[in-house]
Amino acid sequence: MSRVFLTVLDAVGAGALPDAAEYGDAGTNTLGHVIAACDPKLPTMASLGLGRIPGTGYRWDGPVKGAWGRAIEVSKGKDTTSGHWEIAGVRVEQAFPTFPDGFPDSFIEAFEEAIGYKVIGNKPASGTAILDELGEQELLDDTPIVYTSGDSVFQIACHEDLFPPEQLWEFCEIARDMLQGELGVGRVIARPFVGEPGHFVRTGNRRDFSLPPCGRTLLDAVKEAGLESIGVGKIEDIFAHRGLTQSDHAAGNPACMDSLIRFMKTDFDGLCFTNLVDTDSVYGHRNDPKGFAGALEAFDERLPEMLNLLHDGDLMIITADHGCDPTYLQSTDHSREYIPILAWTPGMMEGVDLGTRKTYADIGATCAEWLGLPDRFDAESFAGALRTPSVNK
Repeated sequence: MSRVFLTVLDAVGAGALPDAAEYGDAGTNTLGHVIAACDPKLPTMASLGLGRIPGTGYRWDGPVKGAWGRAIEVSKGKDTTSGHWEIAGVRVEQAFPTFPDGFPDSFIEAFEEAIGYKVIGNKPASGTAILDELGEQELLDDTPIVYTSGDSVFQIACHEDLFPPEQLWEFCEIARDMLQGELGVGRVIARPFVGEPGHFVRTGNRRDFSLPPCGRTLLDAVKEAGLESIGVGKIEDIFAHRGLTQSDHAAGNPACMDSLIRFMKTDFDGLCFTNLVDTDSVYGHRNDPKGFAGALEAFDERLPEMLNLLHDGDLMIITADHGCDPTYLQSTDHSREYIPILAWTPGMMEGVDLGTRKTYADIGATCAEWLGLPDRFDAESFAGALRTPSVNK
C-alpha cells in the first residue's frame, strides 16, 4: 500500500518570483513577512526544514529530518486555479482574464435576464468591504451582489435569508456556462452571507465553479490507474469535480484538517489532496498577519498527529498555490510568489535540500512516481531524493 497526502496551505507563498513586478507584486513575501511581523511558533514544520527555505527567516536550532525547497510558477497569473493545476501537472499558458473595471454591461444584462434578477456592484472589491457597502441594499432591493477582484473571478454574494445557498449555486452555474472564451474567468465563486447591516458574515456554504482543467492532471492519472483520488476542501471545485473518486467539501481549516486525519486513518492506495483555505480567504485577503500567523500555528499544532499516522511507504507533501501577503497593504489580492515545499516519509532522519524547482509540476511528478505511475507532466520528480534504505523496502 502506498499513499500520498498532498496538502496546500492556500496563499502561503515563499517570496516574490523574478517576474513579480510584472504583476505589481515586487517585494512580496508572505511567509517571510508574517514570520518577521508575528513570530509564529512552527516547530513541526521547522523540523521538516521550513527555516531553510530561502526568505522565510524562521529561526530553528533543532534537528531537521524532512525535505525542503521551493518552486517557481511557470503558468501565467497568480490564481488558485492556475496554482493548483500546475501542482497537478497542467500549465496555464495564457493568464485567465481579469476585469479591473467590472464585467461588460452586455454580459451583466444577459446574466440578469438569465437569473431573473437585477444585480448590483459589478466592480473589484474586497469580499467583506462589499458586504458593508452593498449588503443592506441587497436586503432592501432583493438583488444579488456581483463583484470581482485582482484575480480572475466572478463572485456572487447573496444573503441566505433571501437566496438560499442552492439558489445561489444555481446562479453561479448559469454564470459559469456564460463566462467562456474572452470572458472565461478561472472561477465563479458563490459567497453566501448572513447577519444584519454592520454585522454581515460569510458562511461556510461557499462554492467555487472552475473551468475544467485544460490537460491531463495528476488526479486523472491516479483515478485512471484504479487508485483512490480523494479531495478535501475546495479541491473538487478547483478541478471541476474531475479526476476524483471521493471528496469531502469541508469548509474552513479545522473541518478540513479533521477530514484529512479521518482519511489518514483509513487504508487505501492513492492520493489525498487537501486545500486549507483560511490563510487565503480569512486572513490574507483581509491584510491580517496576526490571524494568518495563528492559522499557521494551528496547522503546525496538528501536524505531529498527521505525521504519526503515516505508514511505511506513505508520503506527505506540504506546499502552497501562490502568495497573499497580508502585510502588503497596497493590495488585498494574491501575489506572485515561490511556493514552499516540505516533504516527509517514515524513515527519513536527515534533512534533504530540494533546491528551487523549475515548476510547481515537480510536485505532481513526485506524487505520480511515488504511486508507481508513469506520468511526469514534463517535470522532474524529486521522489528519489526522499528515499532511504529504510523507506519503501
